[in-house]
Amino acid sequence: MEIREVFARNLKAARLAKGLSQEELAHRAGIDRTYISSLERSVYNASIDVVDRLACALELDAAALLKRPAADVPSGPENTVE
Repeated sequence: MEIREVFARNLKAARLAKGLSQEELAHRAGIDRTYISSLERSVYNASIDVVDRLACALELDAAALLKRPAADVPSGPENTVE
């Protein structure tokens, strides 16, 4: 899964978990609502500034919006916990 898709999935899930519409999230982050929609559909890559603004509006750490689901993390010696 591409990072753009990971971000899109996490953004939508976080927005819904907070009970926010795309319009309300856009207002809080100072971003156009249609851009939020495009990000949630993986149309565009978000800049780090946009990721940060959205994370702040959602009261999250920016890393939470970029974290891959556990099932999508490649396995290998560098990803094992000892």
